[in-house]
Amino acid sequence: MRRILAAAVVLALTLPSYSAAAAKAGQATGSISGTATSNGGQTLANYTVQLRNTATGQLAGTTTSSSAGTFGFTGLEAGNYVVEVVNAAGQIVGTSAAVTVAAGAAITGVAVAATAATVAGGLSTAAIITITTLAAAGGIAGAVAIANNSSSPSR
Repeated sequence: MRRILAAAVVLALTLPSYSAAAAKAGQATGSISGTATSNGGQTLANYTVQLRNTATGQLAGTTTSSSAGTFGFTGLEAGNYVVEVVNAAGQIVGTSAAVTVAAGAAITGVAVAATAATVAGGLSTAAIITITTLAAAGGIAGAVAIANNSSSPSR
């Protein structure tokens, strides 16, 4: 009798965790793919490309663009994301518009453009993250390219 009771308790404790894991495993995941270019249309080959969750501000993935400037992220949970291109100095030089990924959706053709001035320079990563997060939270959509213009308004 004790063995049957012990087996029932073990089964009762493991069944909920198995069900939750099975349900999560059955959820469809999405993907995002696109191209990183300069504003002049030149491909940004071998650049670091990051995917940021706009709800949390956390990175959801990092990859490197191909020789054709293409990139891709798979296994994404449903949510809103922005794609960021990072230069060799570690500065974000371009961001995409906010991209909404539904469960199982494959989003293609995402464009990220960076100006020639920001490919070499750019704002700090913290500044870009703040700008991107605030823009996404405010519902602002569109490709963002930040120019490093150091001339004064009087010139």
